[in-house]
Amino acid sequence: MIIDGKGLSNRLDRNMKIEVQALKKRGIEPKLVVIIVGNDPASQIYVRNKHRKAVKLGITSIIERRPEDFTQAELLALIYQYNQDETVHGILVQLPLPKQIDETAIIRAIAIEKDVDGFSPANVGRLFSNSHEHYPVSCTPKGIMTMLSHYQIDPAGQHAVIVGDSNIVGRPMGALLLNAGATVTYTHILTADLPSFTRTADILIVATGVAHLIKAADIKPGATVIDVGMNRDENGRLVGDVDYEHAKDVAGAITPVPGGVGPMTITSLMQQTLELTKVANRRTLKPVKV
Repeated sequence: MIIDGKGLSNRLDRNMKIEVQALKKRGIEPKLVVIIVGNDPASQIYVRNKHRKAVKLGITSIIERRPEDFTQAELLALIYQYNQDETVHGILVQLPLPKQIDETAIIRAIAIEKDVDGFSPANVGRLFSNSHEHYPVSCTPKGIMTMLSHYQIDPAGQHAVIVGDSNIVGRPMGALLLNAGATVTYTHILTADLPSFTRTADILIVATGVAHLIKAADIKPGATVIDVGMNRDENGRLVGDVDYEHAKDVAGAITPVPGGVGPMTITSLMQQTLELTKVANRRTLKPVKV
């Protein structure tokens, strides 16, 4: 089974567009602010794609572009400005940042109720403590959980192996799967004999940035394989961390690259923008008692 992230993303986008229109009829305008510092080419593409998706859905999107020599103090002041702006529901600072800026300090500065990326320590703490409050989580793991749910792949009682331990994908992914009832194993660059772990996975999530790291022989027959990687091969072709052409003959379900996880990441960002908008306007959205 091919897990079609692009198709699912398009379906969810159509529903969100209707939801945005309904909110606007009630005088509520979802608004997302994306701040980008410097000229990193990949970051420019990511920001452009986020802006296009927001506009397509009817979400107000503000891009704040700042030069490479922008200071940490100036960036903190800009974040504070939007923290105080009640018309803004989500704030995202595109990473990586120039070397003169402390990313941790910037992430901590974003108001937790506007932390649309789910990176703030408070929201990460809620995730790892399996809090039942409303809180945003990292968008790529959120998108993966949405795909698993849509394709009726239940993590409960399954062995999930995470390859990669980044704060953006690996760590929050494991927490979400653990919260969903999976037994979770984390692996990383220092893990000895990686295939001995991956071959035991009922659900295998790979997020390393190493093209074709996982071969067909590294996969348990019938496993669900989620490939987060986006790499360029020697011919400039976009490929994942999994050797898809051979792995698809072994896996029970697998995401392609491109067209798998990528589209769901941006869709998840927009979903969380809407969720934060509704939380901020909870009183307005309450049904009126007759």
